Amino acid sequence: MKILLWHVHGSWTTSFVQGRHEYVVPLVPDRGPDGRGRAATYPWPESVREVPWDRLASEDVDVVVFQRPHEIELARDWLGREAPAVYVEHNTPAGDVPRTRHHLADRDDIPLVHVTNFNDLFWDSGRAPTRVIEHGVVDPGYRYTGELPRAGVVVNEPVRRTRVAGTDLLPAFDVPLDVFGMRVTGLPYGTFEDLPQDTMHDELARRRVYLHPYRWTSLGLSLIEAMMLGLPVVALATTEAVEAVPPEAGVISTRLETLTSAVSAFTADPERARQAGKAARAAALARYGLPRFLADWDRLLADRLDGAV
Repeated sequence: MKILLWHVHGSWTTSFVQGRHEYVVPLVPDRGPDGRGRAATYPWPESVREVPWDRLASEDVDVVVFQRPHEIELARDWLGREAPAVYVEHNTPAGDVPRTRHHLADRDDIPLVHVTNFNDLFWDSGRAPTRVIEHGVVDPGYRYTGELPRAGVVVNEPVRRTRVAGTDLLPAFDVPLDVFGMRVTGLPYGTFEDLPQDTMHDELARRRVYLHPYRWTSLGLSLIEAMMLGLPVVALATTEAVEAVPPEAGVISTRLETLTSAVSAFTADPERARQAGKAARAAALARYGLPRFLADWDRLLADRLDGAV
């Protein structure tokens, strides 16, 4: 089938487009948020085509995958017709969380797909038909060397997202830190600005331990990728991380002292770090492997073409 989706979330889209379909991503002249086209730093297959927004009406699109509220109107305008659709909610609710009502809560014609069970539990989805399709990640392979007694952190916009991403916690850690992501330049740590995904994976795998300081996020794909690379992980025991990280793969806690001690312990003990990293990889492959993810999506998309919500 031919699927229209916007290039919004690079890591998630990289997994989604590994399926057996044809994927169309809109392109606007300045490659702005509503039409970035193909990714520059992620390896996408040739089955992903960027199509100028004003030519989408000539594309025989079967299904639209929405990821932001205004895309519903964009699709109607740019395609010139209605098409079967699903909506992926990547984010945890914000604001008054127990009372946060999803913007699709009063509709029952578009399936709402949550990427974690935590999201499904915490969003008020109203009468929208919901489904959980957990993340799937392209296996980067076991690359861990842990040769550098440093902790790796992956976060985009760490200054703007200080409390959400937990970057205000980083000064409490006693080991050297390296921060990877977008807009990380200028932080008082080692920084790696927006590397191509494959290069970032190689560099991250040289660090002894992966630190995931997020307070409030759906489930960072960087955490799953680090586990697949073979890094031991230390993470806040918040949102879906408590489901993703088994005890043998690292340490999760809401106590800052426990987290700082764990990072220091892994950094000081290469063999312990290596063994925990192997357990992390095994756990991530078992739960977040790409075949299960793509099969889940194929079932949902087939349902939509058959007219089922």
